[in-house]
Amino acid sequence: MKFFDRLQPVALLALRVALAIIFIFHGYPKLTHTHGDLQKLFVEHGMPGYFALLAGVIETFGGGLLLIGLLARPAALLLAIEMSVAIWKVHSVHGIYSVRDYEFPLALATACFVLASVGAGLISVDHFVFEGGGGGGRRSGGGSSYKPPKVKYKGHKRDRDFDD
Repeated sequence: MKFFDRLQPVALLALRVALAIIFIFHGYPKLTHTHGDLQKLFVEHGMPGYFALLAGVIETFGGGLLLIGLLARPAALLLAIEMSVAIWKVHSVHGIYSVRDYEFPLALATACFVLASVGAGLISVDHFVFEGGGGGGRRSGGGSSYKPPKVKYKGHKRDRDFDD
């Protein structure tokens, strides 16, 4: 199991990069208006037209922040909220049983929520800037890196804590 714990920084990096690619790919056309008349689509779904530009900013710049791992938790939370609104206002018009209509934004919202709760990981700007990851190892009390609890084994010739 310790092997999987050691994969966590790479897994969080992969998750951030994948989410960043998806959000930048979907957000940039909203900023450059190369995706048709999106403002009209937003109005048809009961939202103000400027929400198309707002969604483009959130997705493009939020995706960029996820890519480098800077302010990843607030960016991921904002993206999760945006995807939840997209599910509510756009993708769930046929009801809850029409999973095909909202499965992609649901997966994105869930992945962003997980990223917002666990953080960007060790391979991120957040780790170096906010958690002192520049040289001294892990800081006690938190951050985004998971450290399994110490387990004390009793009944052997030696009683000691097993740790990394």
